[in-house]
Amino acid sequence: MAQVCRPGCAACCTAPSISSPLPGLPHGKPAGVPCPHLDAALRCRLFGRPERPAVCGSLQPHADMCGGTREHAMQWLGELERLTEPAR
Repeated sequence: MAQVCRPGCAACCTAPSISSPLPGLPHGKPAGVPCPHLDAALRCRLFGRPERPAVCGSLQPHADMCGGTREHAMQWLGELERLTEPAR
C-alpha cells in the first residue's frame, strides 16, 4: 500500500547510505547521517533538481517501510541497510 511522505520524517534521507555523488558529498552519504540538503522542516532542497541523485527519487514511501512513525521507518531502513551492506 503506497502512502504519502510524512512531514518532518526524512528517515529515507537519513537511515540509508547513498553511494552516488551529490552536491557537497562527492563520495556519497554514509548510513545514519542526515542528508545535508534537508531544510529545517526536513524537506529535500534538491527535490526536482537535476543534481538530486536518482536513488533518492526511486525510494517511494510505502506503508511497510514508513509504518506509523519516523522511528519505525528509521528501524526498517536501518535493517535494510544492514542486510544489503557489502561484505568487508
